[in-house]
Amino acid sequence: MKKPIQVLAEGLGHPEGPYVLPDGRVVFANTYRSEIGVYEPGGRIGTYAFTGGGPNACMLGSDGYVYCTNTPTVGKWVAPEHRPPSIQRAAPDGRVEIVATEADGMKFNAPNDLTFGPDGRLYFTDSGDWDPQTKPHPGYICAIDPDGTAHILEALDHVYPNGIVAEPDGSILWVESYTRNLIRRSPDGRKQVLHTLPENHIPDGFKIDTSGNLWITSVSSGGIDIVAADGTPLDFLETGGIPLNCAFGGEALFVTDFGITMPGDGAPMGGRLLRIDVGVQGMPLYRGKIG
Repeated sequence: MKKPIQVLAEGLGHPEGPYVLPDGRVVFANTYRSEIGVYEPGGRIGTYAFTGGGPNACMLGSDGYVYCTNTPTVGKWVAPEHRPPSIQRAAPDGRVEIVATEADGMKFNAPNDLTFGPDGRLYFTDSGDWDPQTKPHPGYICAIDPDGTAHILEALDHVYPNGIVAEPDGSILWVESYTRNLIRRSPDGRKQVLHTLPENHIPDGFKIDTSGNLWITSVSSGGIDIVAADGTPLDFLETGGIPLNCAFGGEALFVTDFGITMPGDGAPMGGRLLRIDVGVQGMPLYRGKIG
């Protein structure tokens, strides 16, 4: 499937985890700039908040704060201004505070993507280091209760859990970049592999549309895999570039991507924000607050 693509911004570096605010602005984690960036209708790109470290995904809470994951290292990149691996939140005036740095007594390794669930908890993946040959620690699925208490829900043996979403019945879904699996965890803790993406479709982030279908960015495929709620593959949306994550806004899909070259290829990273009119609306995202 092909749809018209509008490049809203480029030259961003490493833009990740976008979120469409109620006023139409799009915030996104800009990892290598240690900030939450913001796109304003009309084309202006600015800084919503300087986070330090390396933010990787963000979303709005019911308290008006933008919550984000943060890790001080991404591959060989090390943040110029250190922050501990953590969950942060940014106020509308740009003030940033750390919400959590550990779960059940374990310090976070590298929080990656996050989502509020219908129960008000904040769920996130703690992916750890990327390198599949030398990965020093497992990945985790964690949850933070509204009172700020954080728990480990799942310890995953070196599979690199990445994007995460919540369904209306309280199920949590995530993708695993090493295995290319899409996993559903029911509220009672049961897990199932819903789908395995094709070879060379390494999943990163994803969102759910109003029909329950999953729109999964895959960094090595040049597009987005669309999978039904029961795991049936439906379609593939060509985007070009190296798509990282996405968010619905109206009947458009906003996509953050690396541009056309991966880090280490020797060319500057383009880092783009795309808008694609897909004619489909996203399932409204849940909101919550911590503390």
